[in-house]
Amino acid sequence: MMNYRTRLAAAAGAAATAAVIATTGVMAATAAPRPAASATESFQIMTTSASGPASVIASGAVFTAAGTDQENQKASTAKFAFPNGTVSVKHSPGTGTHSFNPKTCLATVNLHGTYTYTGGTGAYAGITGTGTYKMSILAVAARSGGKCSQSLPLVAYHQIVDATGTASK
Repeated sequence: MMNYRTRLAAAAGAAATAAVIATTGVMAATAAPRPAASATESFQIMTTSASGPASVIASGAVFTAAGTDQENQKASTAKFAFPNGTVSVKHSPGTGTHSFNPKTCLATVNLHGTYTYTGGTGAYAGITGTGTYKMSILAVAARSGGKCSQSLPLVAYHQIVDATGTASK
């Protein structure tokens, strides 16, 4: 059981980072002029793989963009890659609830936390800002011998991160 919780917590941290980076990337990815003052940006990150890349869609008062997340779970950092550069983010590990039902093999994780932009390259150089995120994970473990398996790949995995914050350049 602890193995599932450890994997889900790590995935949760990755999702949080992805959310943070998505906001930054959205702002910089657009060709529209950047405002001098900070603007509110919202984004959603979604994935159906505990180990694969997440899709990010960000939108706000000024920017709209899509990108991919490159996680460093050990450092609680992430980097979003966009066509015009990258955005780096540092995020909190998140706090919230975790549960696993050994009869149904369903795992749930609900976390919330904060993030800060730590830099960018290309069109995103000089980006700054902070925000908050909420992450939700649902996963179904495979069964082996009638019991939830800790060694087999998950049967299903859904992770969604919603984040809102400010960004400026």
